[in-house]
Amino acid sequence: MRNYKDVFETLFKSVGKVVIGQQEPMEHITAAILCDANAVLEGYPGLAKTLMVKTLADLMDLNFSRIQNTPDLMPSDVTGTYIIEERNGKREFKFQQGPIFANIVLADEINRATPKTQSALLEAMQEKQVTIGNNTFKLDLPFFVLATQNPIEQEGTYPLPEAQADRFLFKIRTDYPSPEEELKIVDMYSAEIHERKPGVVIDKKSLLALQKITRQIPIANDLKQKVVKLVHETRNNKDLIEYGASPRASIGLVLAAKARALIHGRHHVSSEDIITMAYPVMRHRIILNFEAERKGMTTDDAIKEILGKIK
Repeated sequence: MRNYKDVFETLFKSVGKVVIGQQEPMEHITAAILCDANAVLEGYPGLAKTLMVKTLADLMDLNFSRIQNTPDLMPSDVTGTYIIEERNGKREFKFQQGPIFANIVLADEINRATPKTQSALLEAMQEKQVTIGNNTFKLDLPFFVLATQNPIEQEGTYPLPEAQADRFLFKIRTDYPSPEEELKIVDMYSAEIHERKPGVVIDKKSLLALQKITRQIPIANDLKQKVVKLVHETRNNKDLIEYGASPRASIGLVLAAKARALIHGRHHVSSEDIITMAYPVMRHRIILNFEAERKGMTTDDAIKEILGKIK
């Protein structure tokens, strides 16, 4: 098997010309795309979440669309609707595609949309198709939904239901840049404006091939057992966790570990891949109990504690 490390190093280097820092979120978004899965990005305003996704779409030559979620957004604003068109003196219905018809859909501030509108994304995420009335429209592959949400300003929002959150492979956290990184950001975006659109690094055909290769990365049986033990422990550890992760977490963690191995140019999954990817795969799939919340623990703290128990 070829070593693909150089390809991904070139990709991340190209991203770095536009987005300063955020290396780990960028790697996790790429891993989600390799797994043919969806992800939620959580972070404070102004941390380049939209810019990261848009830059990655440009580098992969993918059609990009952005949905700004608001409480008055209707499902038809997402999926599209039929309009009446006059042709040769006759009126007929014509389907007008919504922003869901793209390769990468950025659902910005998804928790501001109503549950009805949020659920309009579900079929597209799961089945890669959209049904309007009696007609079903296939989406162009590859297809991903990358949603963003703000951890503050919860008033007037509609948090993702657990069942819907479970359909996202990752919950990716973006953090503030270091002072050195922030100085570079200030220098870059306060100087004379230059067009920063990067060239294509991975085209659509190559990306679809990489998705297949990701699933072919071998994982040892003992590491698969470690994944299952880890997920089972989230259901059995009632000292910390009220509700544990579903079997989707086991599948997702194995796939995510394979994607990380490919990104780092390895031909097999390592224990480090599982430990690193356990956080984005499981942090939105477990619910802490009252005692853990009273102690001020986060879901990441709980995952860390459980990882310490699994050899």
